[in-house]
Amino acid sequence: MFTLFWTDALIFLLLIMVALFTWYARRKEHLRSPWRRVGRSRAAMSTMVILLAYVAIGLLDSVHFRPTLDRDGEAKSLVYSNEAISAFDWLASDLMGRAEKTYSAPFATHLYSKETVQLPDGTQKRMYPKLEYGGAHLAGPGEKAGDIIAGSLRGGVKGLLVWIAAVAVFCTVWGRRHGRSPGRAVALITSNQTEFRWRATLITLGVLFVLMWISTELSAKYHVFGTDKVGEDVFYQTLKSIRTGLMIGTLTTLVMLPFALILGIMAGYLGGWIDDVIQYLYTTLNSIPGVLLIAAAILMLQVYLNNNSEEFASVAERADLRLLFLCLILGITSWTGLCRYLRAESLKLREIDYVEAARSLGVGQPTIMFRHLLPNVMHIVLITVVLDFSGLVLAEAILSYVQIGVDPTMNSWGNMINSARLEMAREPIVWWSLLAAFVFMFVLVLSANLFSDTVRDAFDPRLRGVE
Repeated sequence: MFTLFWTDALIFLLLIMVALFTWYARRKEHLRSPWRRVGRSRAAMSTMVILLAYVAIGLLDSVHFRPTLDRDGEAKSLVYSNEAISAFDWLASDLMGRAEKTYSAPFATHLYSKETVQLPDGTQKRMYPKLEYGGAHLAGPGEKAGDIIAGSLRGGVKGLLVWIAAVAVFCTVWGRRHGRSPGRAVALITSNQTEFRWRATLITLGVLFVLMWISTELSAKYHVFGTDKVGEDVFYQTLKSIRTGLMIGTLTTLVMLPFALILGIMAGYLGGWIDDVIQYLYTTLNSIPGVLLIAAAILMLQVYLNNNSEEFASVAERADLRLLFLCLILGITSWTGLCRYLRAESLKLREIDYVEAARSLGVGQPTIMFRHLLPNVMHIVLITVVLDFSGLVLAEAILSYVQIGVDPTMNSWGNMINSARLEMAREPIVWWSLLAAFVFMFVLVLSANLFSDTVRDAFDPRLRGVE
C-alpha cells in the first residue's frame, strides 16, 4: 500500500516546480544561453552526473509503501505492515536484513572485539567470533583477498558492459537527432567536438557504473564499510543518509523561496514604509542566533511528540515530522540573505524604462512585480539556491552532531558522525562509520560546490560575454 509522507509530498512538489522552470527556461533565450554555457564546462557536466546519482538514490528512498504481511483466506483482504519501507529499502533488502551481533571492520569475516565463546568440548575461550553473513561463504581466511579481487573484477566487467550499452544507445540517439551516423557520433563525442562536453559526462558515468557494480558485487558477500554497534551495515546506513541530506538541502529551499521572493521584491519595488518594515524584520531575525532558535524549536517539537505519540502510526512518520519541522525552521531562518539581494536588484529594476512605461500605462503593481521584475531576478535566485545547497547539507550534519537535528532513529550523516564520536574513544578505535559518512558527504558537497561555481559564472551578467 502506497504511503505518502509529508517530506515525500514536498519533494515531489519541488520536482514539479523544477520541471515547470525547465519548460519556461527552454522558451527564453536569456535563460537557455547560460545553461548552454554550463553544458560547455567539463567540471559542470561531470559533477552533474554525480549529483544526479545522489538524487536518484534520494528519490528511490522517497517512494514509501507498506508491504503485505499476510492474506486472509476467507475475506480475501490484505494485511499490511505498520512500518513503511521505501523503494530503495526493497532494492537493498539484502543489506538491510543482514545484521551482525556488533562491530565488524570493513570486509571482515570476524567481529572486531573478542568475546568469550563456548567451545564444543565445554571449555571457554576468548576469541573473535565469526560473522554470520560477512564472508560466510569462505572456507578459510586465506581465501578472502582472492575472493575480493575476483568480486571486484566481476563487478567492474559488469559495470563496463552496462556502460558500453548506455554509450551505444546515447550515441545512436544523439546521432539521429543531429543527422549523424552512430560511428560519426562516437568520433565527434570522443574528440570533444560537440557543443556540450558529453565525453566528460560519459567518462564520469562509466566510473560511477563500475563503482556501483563493484559495490553491489562485494556488498552481497561482505560488509563493505563494516557494521556499527548493533550490527547494522554501515554501507546501507550511508546510502540511506543521502535522502536526509538532500531533503535538508532542497526542502529548505522550498520553504525559503516564498519569503525571499515576495518580501525582497516588495521591499525593492514598493519602497516607503513597506521597505522599512521588511528591512526591520530581516534585520531583527538576523540578530537572533540561528542555532539557539533551531534548538528551541526542536525542543518544543520534541515535547509535542512525546506527549502525542499515539498520533503517529510508526516511528518513521514521527521522524519524518521532525525532519519536516527542521526544514521549516532552517527555511525561516535562511531567507534573509536572498531577500537582501532581491531587494537591491528590484531597486535597480524599478527605474528601468520598460518598468516605468508599464507604470505610466496604468499597469497594476502586482502585475509589474510578477511579469517584469520576477523573471529578471531569477538568475539571482538560481545562483543563491545552488550555492546554499552545500551549506545546508553541512548544517544538517552539524545540527545532528549536537543532537538538535533530525530524529536519532533516522539515518543521516550527522547521526553517523555523532555516534562515531563515541566510537572513536573506545579501544580498539571504530573508525569506519566516520570515514563512510565523511566520504559520501565530501563527494556531494564538493560536486555541489563545483557545479554551483559554473552556474554562478554562467549567470553572472559581467561574464556572459567572456568565453
